[in-house]
Amino acid sequence: MEKDLTQEQKYILAKKRVEKISKFYKHLATYVIVNSFLSAIFIVGDMNDGDTFMEAFSNYYNYKIWFFWGIGIAFQALNTFGLSLFMNKDWEQKKIQKYMDEQNYRR
Repeated sequence: MEKDLTQEQKYILAKKRVEKISKFYKHLATYVIVNSFLSAIFIVGDMNDGDTFMEAFSNYYNYKIWFFWGIGIAFQALNTFGLSLFMNKDWEQKKIQKYMDEQNYRR
């Protein structure tokens, strides 16, 4: 299909891909900045309630927003970059070769 695309169509597809990647990185930056700010507020709030810094800093509840929003970030990363982050062509070739070697070893 891609061989039938004109230069303009290829440019539009590439532009959309770059925009998608740009949105992901902006979302990631927002995630880090907002969650850092919120965690700092939660820690200070716990310290005002009588916790020591280490108790407030190690409190799971001050970080659970990182976890749940992080799940969303992970899905967006998969949507943006695809499974090629984890399973690219090299991975596929290595697995195929591994299974072929195993079958040859059994014989």
